[in-house]
Amino acid sequence: MQIELSAVLPADTALAVVVGEGLTLSAAAQALETATGGYFTGALKKSGFTGAKGKVQTVSATADQSYTALVALGAGPLGDLKGQTLESVAGSLWHGLKASGLTSVALDLSGFAAQEVATVRFALTLAAYRFDKYFGQAKLDKLPALKTITLVTADVAAAEAAYQPLKAVAEGIILARNLVSEPPNVLYPESYAEIIKGYESLGLKVEVLGEAEMKALGMNALLGVGQGSRKESKLVVMQWNGAGDAQPVAFVGKGVTFDTGGISIKPAEGMEDMKWDMGGSAAVVGAMVALAGRKAKVNAVGIVGLVENMPDGNAQRPGDVVKAMSGTTIEVINTDAEGRLVLADALWYCQERFKPQFMIDLATLTGAMIISLGMDYAGVFSNNDDLADKLVSASKSVSENTWRMPLPPQYEKQIDSKIADIRNIGGRPAGSITAALFLQRFVNDVPWAHIDIAPTAWTNEQRLTTVPEGGTGFGVRTLNALVEAYYEQ
Repeated sequence: MQIELSAVLPADTALAVVVGEGLTLSAAAQALETATGGYFTGALKKSGFTGAKGKVQTVSATADQSYTALVALGAGPLGDLKGQTLESVAGSLWHGLKASGLTSVALDLSGFAAQEVATVRFALTLAAYRFDKYFGQAKLDKLPALKTITLVTADVAAAEAAYQPLKAVAEGIILARNLVSEPPNVLYPESYAEIIKGYESLGLKVEVLGEAEMKALGMNALLGVGQGSRKESKLVVMQWNGAGDAQPVAFVGKGVTFDTGGISIKPAEGMEDMKWDMGGSAAVVGAMVALAGRKAKVNAVGIVGLVENMPDGNAQRPGDVVKAMSGTTIEVINTDAEGRLVLADALWYCQERFKPQFMIDLATLTGAMIISLGMDYAGVFSNNDDLADKLVSASKSVSENTWRMPLPPQYEKQIDSKIADIRNIGGRPAGSITAALFLQRFVNDVPWAHIDIAPTAWTNEQRLTTVPEGGTGFGVRTLNALVEAYYEQ
């Protein structure tokens, strides 16, 4: 769908205006009401429309107008129409009209500031997202007829300028959604690394380490996960330098492009969903693309460990012991607890090479996180209160729900091994916590947070107007907001 800016109302299109609770009229709605001699609000009253937040009502245009229809976009209290509320209301315009049969609509934002117009454009871009890359013509023909939304504003240049940073963030989110949605025969470690390399055009420095380089570094925990696959494992390092010699911030993502569980194989039902077990890496890649795209004044490092967890005659076995890059020996009890093995080496490599201000890892790590928090919240674990508070605050500011979880030291004994330094699972009790405690062994006291996005990387139910069903891109906005609020120069 195209979202355009214009200083004048186009003809031969539907006209949409913002209407507040109790039929309180925005400037554009008041102008329409005057032009129609009171017809507009009269028609809305007859339909039962009240201006409630997120409601959309279409009425016929009068005979003397060139518009194909008139549309009221319910905003709730007009005084609250800002920030996340404005995004939610804007997204509802798409959802309210996508099945209407209208092919184009002009939303008159007269009286709205340039930044607000940019926010509306951003929200509509995210709301209208769909992954239809593999649809045949028959399915494409059934997609919504609505192809163009024109945002009408007096100062197009100012609205365009205000949108540029948001455009970069939207592109990062959409990239993450696309990556999570790709089938595993298309997205595997090598092809994934090639996609990331393509973003060097934004100014990112991208390095790709293959299995030989990782073996030389001692990354046996990561390599063990991928040894049953014919697809070579990769570690991709992205760097954005926007702040001279400043100490970088660092993001690390789990990138298991398909997870069968390995020898500890998963049940067949639902295994197709394991294509999105790389959701943490997608968030990291999307965030790095967003930072580079908006030329953020920060130095940032993004590291993703890319593997495919498959069973074959060479696959890692329950009972194997591997030595991680840190020198820690790990008894592999369950090969389906593989993400923490990937992150163990990626985190150690990150802190040892880059000496970052902090590290944040994102991973679809545990099903136990869904049991703990349901499908609306990601769990945050951290060894640093200041970092955790900033991270949770940043997530709230962009409507990505997170909840801080504890890291009780008394649970450490659950991951003790009788034959190695540590084991990769701690049993059913507190499964998400013991997974985070495992990761904490590899951060070397660097300020660190772990976000378990198992509940939020994918959704089968639309909860926000800007997040359709499917891959969500969860984490991109939080990481960008964190940097923007606290770490840019």
